[in-house]
Amino acid sequence: MKWTHLNPKRGDLAPKAGTLWGDRNGTEPTGFLLKPPSDFESPPHIHNISYRGVVIQGVIHNDDPKAAEMWMPPGSFWTQPKGEVHITAAEGSGSLAYIEIEKGPYLVLPEKEHFDSGERPVNIDEKNIVWLNASDITWIEQAGARVAFLWQEGELNGTFIKLPDGFDGTIKTAGSTFRAVLIKGELEYEDQDLTPGNGIETAGPAVLELEADAESILYVRTDGKYSIQPED
Repeated sequence: MKWTHLNPKRGDLAPKAGTLWGDRNGTEPTGFLLKPPSDFESPPHIHNISYRGVVIQGVIHNDDPKAAEMWMPPGSFWTQPKGEVHITAAEGSGSLAYIEIEKGPYLVLPEKEHFDSGERPVNIDEKNIVWLNASDITWIEQAGARVAFLWQEGELNGTFIKLPDGFDGTIKTAGSTFRAVLIKGELEYEDQDLTPGNGIETAGPAVLELEADAESILYVRTDGKYSIQPED
């Protein structure tokens, strides 16, 4: 992972970013990891594009500068609309988040350039995630897996998948793209041990063989359906 400052103008005062896929300085969709400094709090600012975030480690607050603190723990999900003034903060050390954009470049701009895009922010604490199981979703086999729906834009959608400790099976994808980031837990994939912050990327329909050494949560971004099935 190559880490660079998210806002080069602030140097070490800014969070570091490491790209998982895409190019946040280009124009394509991109996913990257965000690593704030210890006890970080940004000045009020805006972005030129909207983004989605998932907390992986530590606790993160992202809201209007005048809002009361809402520290989101690992597994929490938030969105930040373009043009809206906000601050981002991290308590303590070791915080890590996954950030996703649909179109770059990702820029940090002064609050005086704020504008209303018509979008509204979402902050979902991990305790408020609604998990569905096989009795709620017909395309999930009885494997103990659960799914939470987060967002959808046309065919493109974002979900959480929760795999129980000891899961041994497959995720079969049907879309043209499938990207996943491990948020919590421990997974084995293609003889590799995945830890939080590690990613998986496939193109076209694919079969992913996974084993969970602990209860694990994946954030998934895909443009098609997928099925979760236990090993026979």
